[in-house]
Amino acid sequence: MNRKLTTKTGIARIWAAFFYSLNGLRFAISNEAAFRQEACIAVVLLVVLLFLPLSLFWKGLLFFATTSVLVVELLNSAIETVVDIASPEYHELAKRAKDLGSAAVLVSIVLVIVLWGCAIFIILQGEPK
Repeated sequence: MNRKLTTKTGIARIWAAFFYSLNGLRFAISNEAAFRQEACIAVVLLVVLLFLPLSLFWKGLLFFATTSVLVVELLNSAIETVVDIASPEYHELAKRAKDLGSAAVLVSIVLVIVLWGCAIFIILQGEPK
């Protein structure tokens, strides 16, 4: 096994971790179609969010829910990668792990749809923010 020893501590470790995270984002954007699609939708929704007549609470809630889809998708991609390396051949437990990760993405997307639907309803009803 190729193990890389890290001797970085303090700020150097934090700085290195930041660049590891950027590498992960670059990889997701380059290689994960679902992440790209969800990121494009998230960008559009977050731009629209800036112009909606909603309270700061609702804007924060929609921002959090919308970006959580991206977080869950990244975690799902990580699960799929680990499962693929640990079990290259078909295994029922590997399928279950991948399906559960996918279910988590679905739940986060449904949450976004419900919250955006509620926000649009509030705007259309002209209710107090």
